[in-house]
Amino acid sequence: MTLKVIDVPEARRYEATVEGWSKVAGFSQYIRTSELIAFVHTEVDPEFEGRGVGSALARTSLDEARAAGLSVLAVCPFYTGWISRHPEYADLLYQARSKVSD
Repeated sequence: MTLKVIDVPEARRYEATVEGWSKVAGFSQYIRTSELIAFVHTEVDPEFEGRGVGSALARTSLDEARAAGLSVLAVCPFYTGWISRHPEYADLLYQARSKVSD
């Protein structure tokens, strides 16, 4: 299976495509600022579940966030779980700077 992941900024998501498949195999929706990228939703077509599409989306998008110097806010449960299983990406997680409390 030949898998390709690309950023589609106009749709605010990363998309995974598979050679020979006419539809998007999966996507990760995000909100991006100049300092932060928040991953809010990930979907993988049932045809490709368990075949590494979600991992490819996470790895590619997180590698690109690192290269761009962005912090990552993992709102999406898939990203939260994926990063917890791949601690080499934990340094990307957004840390609140405010010390304000009630």
